[in-house]
Amino acid sequence: MAESEMFQKGLEVRRAVLGADYVDGSIAKADDFMMAFQRITTEWCWGYAWTRPGLERKTRSMLNLAMLTALGKTPEIKLHVKGALANGVSVEEIKEILLHATVYCGIPAGLDAFKAAHEVLVAEGALAAKPAA
Repeated sequence: MAESEMFQKGLEVRRAVLGADYVDGSIAKADDFMMAFQRITTEWCWGYAWTRPGLERKTRSMLNLAMLTALGKTPEIKLHVKGALANGVSVEEIKEILLHATVYCGIPAGLDAFKAAHEVLVAEGALAAKPAA
């Protein structure tokens, strides 16, 4: 099946935010069943929502971190922390987003989000790992 223009637009944005290796790997691993999900997320989420003119990518990344904290989606938080860095969100801004979300979403959700973000920030070299004692 030829992919739609919306899919192609979404694929471009998705690769830019999440990294081509991750996105291309997800699509390559998808069988017919999972490809239905790959198409809808690439077209609707990345092709429609992320390409609209009303918000910058940085703002969209910031919103995602807060919403994913509220939903308790730790694996997605990790993915979107990396994307937020790619979209120009600073470590300090990520910390403030997660603190704000913690107040509204609760300590357990905030703790999970902070742990996930910290892991990614250290892995990406945005934060120095604390030396072992």
